[in-house]
Amino acid sequence: MLEIALEKLRALPLPVPPRVAGARLDAVAIADLHPGCGPLGGIEAALTASSRPLNVFLPLDIPLLPAKFLAWMLRRAKITGAMVTLPRINGRPQPLCAVYHRELLGPITRSLIAGDYKVMPVVCAAAPRFGSVDIFDVELVASADPDMFAFSPLPAYRWFHNCNTPEDIAGIENALVLTQ
Repeated sequence: MLEIALEKLRALPLPVPPRVAGARLDAVAIADLHPGCGPLGGIEAALTASSRPLNVFLPLDIPLLPAKFLAWMLRRAKITGAMVTLPRINGRPQPLCAVYHRELLGPITRSLIAGDYKVMPVVCAAAPRFGSVDIFDVELVASADPDMFAFSPLPAYRWFHNCNTPEDIAGIENALVLTQ
């Protein structure tokens, strides 16, 4: 699952760290600065380690998401200037598959220190102070932009299919081949 996610991220127009001789992956593990705080702690750690203003986040458990969608979302974030660019599918926000501006680091750290670990409330409260929050409906955008249908032969709602167990993965193997 990690290798699938890394391949998608490598396809983005972002600098990729050089491969380390003998390393299996060209990724660096970043420890949470506030362990035990869930995904928001991981977002904080990644934003701390980044020097880039826009940062793409992709959870490992949605392997069917096309890399072209991530590239599209990054372009959208650059165009809108939003502090957060976040997809919503079937009415449900996907805060772990998003583009976060590094300026959110301070508010995220303060929220973690205060014991607020939920991603959506923190970013929705903090982002408007710095700029806008861009939460968009994937279905609406796809219906208005036919080019998005070329990202994958799967319907958009399947892109966010959650896979956490070997049984989940076995159930989507054929679909996974179609997205690559």
